[in-house]
Amino acid sequence: MNFSVRNVCRKWSSRDLVSAVEAMVTGTLCALILSSHTAAAQQHAPSGAQFRADPPRLRGTVSATMVPLPRPRPADAPPRAQPVAKQGASATEKQVGQGEPAEPQPSACRVALTEEIAIAPSIPDIRGPGGCGGEDLVRLEAIVLADKSRVAVKPAATLRCSMASALADWVRSDVARLAESLGSRVTDLDNFDAYECRGRNRVAGAMLSEHGRANALDVRAFKLANGQSVGLTDRTVPREVRERVLHSVCGRFTTVLGPGSDWYHEDHIHLDLAQRRNGYRICQWDVWDPLPQIAPLLPAERPEQAPPREVATRSDQEGPEAGNSAERKSGNPEAPPAGETAPTSGETRPSKEKRRPSRRF
Repeated sequence: MNFSVRNVCRKWSSRDLVSAVEAMVTGTLCALILSSHTAAAQQHAPSGAQFRADPPRLRGTVSATMVPLPRPRPADAPPRAQPVAKQGASATEKQVGQGEPAEPQPSACRVALTEEIAIAPSIPDIRGPGGCGGEDLVRLEAIVLADKSRVAVKPAATLRCSMASALADWVRSDVARLAESLGSRVTDLDNFDAYECRGRNRVAGAMLSEHGRANALDVRAFKLANGQSVGLTDRTVPREVRERVLHSVCGRFTTVLGPGSDWYHEDHIHLDLAQRRNGYRICQWDVWDPLPQIAPLLPAERPEQAPPREVATRSDQEGPEAGNSAERKSGNPEAPPAGETAPTSGETRPSKEKRRPSRRF
């Protein structure tokens, strides 16, 4: 038989045959036993229980089970190991997990356009009015040739990475070989215009130019190490040289405009990479012949041994005066003056008379 405190109070207080006096005695004894048991439980409670905010609650007549607190960590204990990050996690995932915005990844063009090809640092995207600007922009400062020499772009051009890459390939492959055929090497590229938020040909209300999209460059000339400047529209430059430049740019760029295209491109060459339907390309550049030499202002002096010039005579219908004047002009000394008749055979020529002074000024 189980004689625990709970069983005693449960069994003996509920029997029907016990008298009222016995019930009172039994209840008093149960109360004394419970009070002594509670005091003993509080005396032997864990040390951390006295710091609890609320005293433990009792269910019925028995106290709740107390959970002891863990012992404090010793001061000389080794530091806890940090959780190891998952292998293969990229830097972007770590930044996103920390709440920082992820940096945009460089484009394939930006990765390929290294400092061994061109000096072209990246610049922030441009958001201009009317659709001007663009993304993936660079500042093209110089183009690096195969021999590590640099071709300076003067002034530096703000362009899209794809346009800057196409220009670098053109200079490194075509212009460098052309300079070698001229007995020198290219050093400078004359930049006439690059990015500019404007319409085509600077006409008000015109469609947005490729210059406004940072997708075009106007070139006037390139300079050589020997000091020579090769102007692309200069007629004094040999026609063969300008034709080689024409064929090279028309094979690399989708738009080429020069002399003969319109009145806006007579002194420079426009290059861009505009995308059109079905891959349509425009190449309009007339390579003019050299200007003719200017003729001298005065005619050459007549040689002494040249035959005399023939002088046309007037018709006889104009009268004898016209005939006489024609004879005098021809140098005939026998021609009589105006108003006189020619002497017949056997007659003597009259003496000269005093003539009237001329009234012409």
